[in-house]
Amino acid sequence: MSQRRRRSLAFLTSGVLALPLLAGCGAGDEEGGPVAAGQDIAMTSRDRVADGGVVRWAVDTLPDTLNTFQADADATTARIAGAVLPQLFVMDAKGQPVANPDYLEKAEIVAREPKQVVLYKLNQQAVWSDGREIGAADFVAQWRALNGKDSAYWTARNAGYERIEKIERGKTDLEVKVTFAKPYTDWRSLFTPLYPKQVTGTPDAFNEGARGALKVTAGAFNLGAVDKKTATVALTRNARWWGRPAKLDTLVLTAVPRAERPAALAAGKLDMAEIDRTGADRIALAHRDAKAAKGAEGAGGAPAHGPGASVTAAQATMSWAIAYGADESKAKEEQASRAANAEAAKKYAEEQNALRTFAVRKSLEPAYTQLAMNGASGPLADERVRRAVARALDRKALAEIVLKPLGLPAKPVGSHLALAGQPAYADNSDALGGQDTQAAQALLADAGWRRGGKITEPAGAKAGPEASSEDDGKTPSGPGTGNDGLYVVGQDDERNGDERGGDERAGDEQGGAGNPQDARLAAGPGLSPALTVTPLAAQQQASLLAQADVARAAAGPDAARDTATTDTDAKGAPVREGDGAGQGKASAAPAPAKQARTSGSMLAKDGKALSLRFVLPSGPGSESLRAVGERIAQMLQKVGIQAELKKVADESFFKDHIASGQYDLALYSWPATAYPATDARPIFAKPEPAADGSLLVEQNYTRVGTDHIDQLFDQALGELDEGASRDLIRKADARIWAAAGSIPLYQRPELVAVKPSLVNAGAFGLGAPRFQDIGWKKSPAATEKNAKEKK
Repeated sequence: MSQRRRRSLAFLTSGVLALPLLAGCGAGDEEGGPVAAGQDIAMTSRDRVADGGVVRWAVDTLPDTLNTFQADADATTARIAGAVLPQLFVMDAKGQPVANPDYLEKAEIVAREPKQVVLYKLNQQAVWSDGREIGAADFVAQWRALNGKDSAYWTARNAGYERIEKIERGKTDLEVKVTFAKPYTDWRSLFTPLYPKQVTGTPDAFNEGARGALKVTAGAFNLGAVDKKTATVALTRNARWWGRPAKLDTLVLTAVPRAERPAALAAGKLDMAEIDRTGADRIALAHRDAKAAKGAEGAGGAPAHGPGASVTAAQATMSWAIAYGADESKAKEEQASRAANAEAAKKYAEEQNALRTFAVRKSLEPAYTQLAMNGASGPLADERVRRAVARALDRKALAEIVLKPLGLPAKPVGSHLALAGQPAYADNSDALGGQDTQAAQALLADAGWRRGGKITEPAGAKAGPEASSEDDGKTPSGPGTGNDGLYVVGQDDERNGDERGGDERAGDEQGGAGNPQDARLAAGPGLSPALTVTPLAAQQQASLLAQADVARAAAGPDAARDTATTDTDAKGAPVREGDGAGQGKASAAPAPAKQARTSGSMLAKDGKALSLRFVLPSGPGSESLRAVGERIAQMLQKVGIQAELKKVADESFFKDHIASGQYDLALYSWPATAYPATDARPIFAKPEPAADGSLLVEQNYTRVGTDHIDQLFDQALGELDEGASRDLIRKADARIWAAAGSIPLYQRPELVAVKPSLVNAGAFGLGAPRFQDIGWKKSPAATEKNAKEKK
């Protein structure tokens, strides 16, 4: 695996809980401002939470590995690790890393010159489940496994660990001293989770020993049975836990596809599940119907929504006439259809009745949706055109399409590198400018695009709206299928139909994997919707790079060599994948006949209309995303830009379009991070030539980057003054805005269905879980009894 693979963003586990602010080495609260939306977790003091009980919590899939540092780790891997392994630093409610007192008494930089030295003072009660103290030996083993020097370890990343020079015991067994060869501002990102030396001590143990089991743990919960038949993972209370004991007896992680979660909730199979807009609407309708029934005498029967609700009186009459008509064949067919519809309506009504017992808790996820512009070639290779596209957008109106109906704040995101509330956050969008039609038109005019220009095209080509929209999606669309319509790179592949089996077969066909881990990496596994800012570091990066490698390999060597970038500080025209294919061949086919026309109200230049390929996923549940895309197309049309909407199957959206550069415009999301100097650099790094002559784009799928941006990231990474490092991050963000490769639009909504009596759980926002505090709220009688006993 390439040593250049840097740590990437991870995505907060969709079931992460809020952690109350902890004392420790966190960033100051004065920077970043308030969060865009607070947590909605029914926070309750532990004395009001019952002891015991079980909670069934939905996950997307059972994990393929329990080692978060392997390429095929996913959100479930991270959730399990958060409950059973040491987390030295965790995210508070503002997405800031704070020391976890369950494991650390203190962690701080004790020397800066001549080299950075960090001293960890461990909680003296912290022990592994085998009774051994957590200590320096575990730190050393993890560092050696992840520093990239031993290729026998199949790791997904080495970021940060490669900057460590040595690790040694401090004055006591409870002290660990880490000396860095190069200064590293994101040192808090390291050793979370911390694995026992039994897992990281040898390549064999690291590669295979922790894939299906963790024999030694050190969390509030132990790892119980992983049952593939029932698709569950049981986490049981750790009796040897030295901290506040877990309130629950058992936490059962249950794999349920998102499309099936409303039914699973109604059937009593789940107590908590992240849901999409359709699921939230169903619960809201269930509560509305229940309220209406209380005020209406004799109310009941089927709800006025769901299966059959849209059938008109005329249609119902016609159906009855056919079912009981003279044509026996048609009558039998219609009667069967009516029976099936009646059964579906009955089932839906029963589910709605059960869904009344659930509440929906809402917040905003630690991720933002962006408009990406491919600057490799074509009109968007010109920075003026990219800036014009950005200035044509009303970002607030776009945010309102998705967030306003949910009752969530619809404020546009102002940074590529942090979200509101995080210390590094600052609204740097002024570096590009807000919505301004005249400014957009002026930029396009300066780039040579004119209205009414002459267009030369093949004879018989369609013009105008007839040619402006395509749909080659193979995924059936419709509500209630679990796709929230907001595509997150590396996260939504499996959820949207990119099944692992097919990917693995594709990886086998490519060949060339040096070991089983590389084979899994080549398969391009999709990560599920949750990243924990620290534990999943760069797993997404590894899988995305692998998908891009597979896409380039499939396209052939010419396409790989043609992957390009736009450098606003450099000269030369970049090339898009596949451009120029077949040039210079001796036996070229005769050129087709051409016809000329004027562009009318749209812009044209050098005989070509200003038309951009706008790629959107076509899958079910993507209505909101497509609505945003269509609104963007309307905004662009006002300044003379034609956006050709191309709806593609979800499973091909990333692999065949984003990674391979076969798009001009696209909508997808990036997760936020507490460590932007480390995690965000691969997303905005200027692509570099690889040994084979191709360009390595890392995760920069817009192909837009500059040397200056890279320098600012590098400076921020090595700056130990936290305030100065954040200033450098903000400067990098301003340069990213000015380069106009991607335009942040809005923070993703987070919707979680829960039983109302389940507390310290729900929509987690930027926070991390405190698993031991999750539980069922005591009844009023029990609370009153406890109060009397205390007196």
